[in-house]
Amino acid sequence: MKLCRFNTNRLGVVVDQHVVDVTAILSEIEFPGWPHTPGDPLFTDINRVCRLATVEMEMAKQLPLSDVTLECLVTNPSKIIGAPLNYHAHIAEAQADQALSLGKSVAKIQETGLFLKASSSLVAPSRGMKIRFPERRTDHELELAVVIGKQGTNIRKEHALQHVAGYTVGLDMTVRGSEDRSFRKSLDTYTIIGPWLVTADEIPDPQKLDMQLTLNGEVKQSGSTANMILGVADLIEFASAYYTLYPGDILLTGTPAGVGPVQSGDEIEARISSIGEFRVLVS
Repeated sequence: MKLCRFNTNRLGVVVDQHVVDVTAILSEIEFPGWPHTPGDPLFTDINRVCRLATVEMEMAKQLPLSDVTLECLVTNPSKIIGAPLNYHAHIAEAQADQALSLGKSVAKIQETGLFLKASSSLVAPSRGMKIRFPERRTDHELELAVVIGKQGTNIRKEHALQHVAGYTVGLDMTVRGSEDRSFRKSLDTYTIIGPWLVTADEIPDPQKLDMQLTLNGEVKQSGSTANMILGVADLIEFASAYYTLYPGDILLTGTPAGVGPVQSGDEIEARISSIGEFRVLVS
C-alpha cells in the first residue's frame, strides 16, 4: 500500500493516478498522552493502518493525484540516521575528488560508523530545497530511505526487516567542507523524502531496487541497492547496536556513485523502482 500525507494533514492511499482520502481512520489510532514517548503511532502498527485504510477506501472520496500537494508522511522522527560511504563506487569517487575527501583517507562504513541528521532538516519534495551557503558546494545524494515501524534495540540481522514499516525515496543533501558530517547535512531542507511510503510487504527484498537521479534532465546517479556494502538488515543491526530505534525513525542507506553539485534554479528528479519518483526544485 502507498500511504501519503496530503494537503492539510490528510491521510491518503495512492492508487494509480488518484489519492483516496482515508483520513477518517486516524480517529482509530490512539495518540499517546504527555509526556510523549518517542515514536509515531501511525507507524507502530502499520498492518492495522493498512487494514483500516482498505475498509475505508470502499466509501472514501478519490482525488486526482495531480490536484493534491504531497507532504512528508513522516512528520517528527526521533532521529534521522545516515550511512556514509556504503557503496564501493562512491568510495572510489570520494577518493578521487578532493572536494569530497578533502585529501583525507576514505574508510568504509564499518570504520566510519553512522551519523545523525537533525529532524528539522526534513521536508517533502513539494517544499523545495534551499541552498543555505551559495558560496560553498552543495551536492545531491540519492538514497533509499527506510522508515522504522517497530521499536527495538540490539536487533539481530535476521529479524531486522520485521522492524521496517516501509520505504521511500530520499535525498541526503550535503554542504562540502571540513566540518563534521552531521553539521553539514542538517541544514533546513537538506533531507528530502517522498513522494509516499510504500509499505514493507510490497518490497520483500530491499536489495533489488534500481535507483536513478537526474539533474536538469541529465542522468547523474544510476545504481542498485544490490551494491550496498551493508544492506538494509545489516544497517538496522548496526544502528540498533548504538541507538534504540522508534517507529517513524528514518534510516538513509547511502548513495551510489555520481554525487555532484547543485545550484539555484536546478531541478532534481529522483526515482527508485517499486517505490516511485519525485521532482524537487533547488533555490
